[in-house]
Amino acid sequence: MITFLTAKWQNLIMANYEIEPNVLLPYLPKGVELDFYLGKTYVSLVGFLFKDTKIFKFPVPFFGTFEEVNLRFYVVRKQGDLEKRGVVFINETVPNQAVAMVANKLYKEHYVAVPTRRLWKYESSKKEITYSWQVNKRWNSISVEAGLDKHKIKTGSIEEFIFEHYFGYTKADEKTSIEYKINHPSWEINQVKNYAIDCDFAEFYGNDFKVLNFTKPQTVMLAEGSDISVDWKRYKF
Repeated sequence: MITFLTAKWQNLIMANYEIEPNVLLPYLPKGVELDFYLGKTYVSLVGFLFKDTKIFKFPVPFFGTFEEVNLRFYVVRKQGDLEKRGVVFINETVPNQAVAMVANKLYKEHYVAVPTRRLWKYESSKKEITYSWQVNKRWNSISVEAGLDKHKIKTGSIEEFIFEHYFGYTKADEKTSIEYKINHPSWEINQVKNYAIDCDFAEFYGNDFKVLNFTKPQTVMLAEGSDISVDWKRYKF
């Protein structure tokens, strides 16, 4: 399998909100179904560092390391006895217009370019991780305070459900969907002690997600991250 992209994903914050399935149905690509955890559907606000990006093994000059913030939900594609668990992105935010244009062209995704920044603080027993992005001159942010100890994800846990979806799905058009695969090991996680989220979901993601302005996340997680790769092959179905 030819590898299109490699990078390091580091310090991934996931703020996970329970949401009504009907909110997500209009965004669902054809041929996949909503994925449920204990009968509930989730949308996640995600912030992380995209580092040392390479395209076909060649480093990306100037734009290889950047923050990404995205809003995503969880789906499954069933092919006989095979179940492929994946994600659908409502929006993906990066600071570079060139990165957004390439991703939108190749994968029909929903990237936008706005100013972003990060603040990482490490102490002897904890770390503080913050990602911020600017929309209409207003800075939004997601941040956590977490311990430095690393833990494996437990089988059957909400952490496993959120982190271990390895396919991306998007609409090519109303009749056709695209599938691509993201490869990485199972991540280790840090225990989140405190968190803060300042995000106007309605302004940036649309009125369908206005309810999140008044909703507390059910869980907030932090993963250490790892090297990742994205397969070049894209499947239309």
